[in-house]
Amino acid sequence: MTLSLREPRQLDDLLNFRLPRLFAVSGAAVVRLLEGRYGIARREWRLLAMLAARGALSPSALAEEAALDRPRTSRAIGTLVAKQLLARVVQRGDARRAQVALTARGWALYEEVFPQVAAINAQLVGVLDDAAVQALDAALTRLTEAARRHNGELARDVSADRRAGGSRRARP
Repeated sequence: MTLSLREPRQLDDLLNFRLPRLFAVSGAAVVRLLEGRYGIARREWRLLAMLAARGALSPSALAEEAALDRPRTSRAIGTLVAKQLLARVVQRGDARRAQVALTARGWALYEEVFPQVAAINAQLVGVLDDAAVQALDAALTRLTEAARRHNGELARDVSADRRAGGSRRARP
C-alpha cells in the first residue's frame, strides 16, 4: 500500500485532486439522469435534496449547507422557483428576509429522483466490502471535520476575494 496521500509528490497523490475526479467520473450517471430525464442540473438537485433533508432554509443557510457559493445558489434558487420546484416564503414582519422550501411539485420530484440516485450510489459503493465502506465513511467524516478546522484556522490568516479573480496575496 502506498502512503503517497500523506506525502504527495505528484498531482495524482493529492486528495484535493483525486476526490473531484472521482466526483466527476462517478457523478456522470447522475448528471445524465438529472439533466436528461428531469431537466435539472446537479447543483439544482443538491439544493432540492438539501431542502428535503433540512426543511426550509434562508438562501444563505442553504448555500452554506450545500457548500455552494451564494451567487450561484441564488441563481439556482431563481431557476427552481421558475420551475415551480421551490417557493420563497417571506418572513412575517420583514419582507427582506425569506426562506426557500420545496413545493409539492419539488417534493414529488425529490421522491422520484432520490431512489434512482441512491441506486447509482449503491452500485458504486458495491465494489467495496462492508469493512471498507465503514472505513471510508469514518475517513470521510474525519477528513471533513479536519478540513473545517483547517479552514477556520486559515480563514484568520488568508482571505480570498473570488470576485477579484483569486486571492488577495501580493504577487511578485
